[in-house]
Amino acid sequence: MRIGLCGLFAALCLASLAIGATPLLGAAPADAWLTLTASRLPRLAALVLSGVGLSVCGVILQHIVRNRFVEPGTSGGLDAAKLGILVSLTVLPAAAVPTRMAFALLFCFGASLLYVAIIRRIRFRNTVLVPVVGLMYGSVLAALAEFHAYRHNILQSMQGWLLGDFSKVVQGHYEIIYLVLPAVVVAYLYAHRFTVLGMGEDMAGSLGLGYTATAALGLVLVSVTVAAIVITVGAIPFIGLVVPNLVALWRGENLARTLPLVALGGASLLLVCDIAGRLLMHPYEVPIGLTAGGIGGVLFLLLIIRGMRRCA
Repeated sequence: MRIGLCGLFAALCLASLAIGATPLLGAAPADAWLTLTASRLPRLAALVLSGVGLSVCGVILQHIVRNRFVEPGTSGGLDAAKLGILVSLTVLPAAAVPTRMAFALLFCFGASLLYVAIIRRIRFRNTVLVPVVGLMYGSVLAALAEFHAYRHNILQSMQGWLLGDFSKVVQGHYEIIYLVLPAVVVAYLYAHRFTVLGMGEDMAGSLGLGYTATAALGLVLVSVTVAAIVITVGAIPFIGLVVPNLVALWRGENLARTLPLVALGGASLLLVCDIAGRLLMHPYEVPIGLTAGGIGGVLFLLLIIRGMRRCA
């Protein structure tokens, strides 16, 4: 099964490189090489890193909150990152990309801390209510972001972070997304600790795990990853929710064993969404935020229905 998933991932990568408004086959060698190196390869790298990062973020948040329906899009993380970017545009309009990412990181981390505190305090009996609260929380943050943009007359600038879009990824304007790599590596090194974290604070304490420190590290990793992705390509929903759930149903919840599958599955699903968006209106392109929202939203509803049946 792993070999099949790796083969599917390789095929999707080749398809991503081949599909585009400018065909590589038949073009002059110099033009084809320029298109490949300046646009197609950077786009493929951004797609893979975004899919890996979002799916790993979903796993970490799900173990911190102990709920299978949580990810950056259903816990306010994506909306908080967008709000941070908009604030940076008004506070420091001439700031460089790293500064804007720092704002997105801080806002995402603060919003994630508050969300975790709310969920831990309320202690829902029905697990389906946890992502519902997250979606309401994210809606409040999104409303604040829109009000801030309207007040400062930057609604047009806000559109770039409302929907994920890889069409603007070119060489020299996407490299900050490579910050996802060290975050994923650290997540893998701490995979066993995050697995124990998902057993609850009491169990983690009895096993000698520093619950608060490990949870804080997880939220930092999530914030770095989300900020890097949002500042580069925009918000992409549901990838971090769907893939970890499917992998957990197939292989269980031992992250030391399943995290590579989660990462590979997240990259593959995002590639599928991107390829679909590039083929639906070829040579024009549907933003991946729409395709990922559509495909991921349907899968999310199916998972919610399954969770409600289990709780009934």
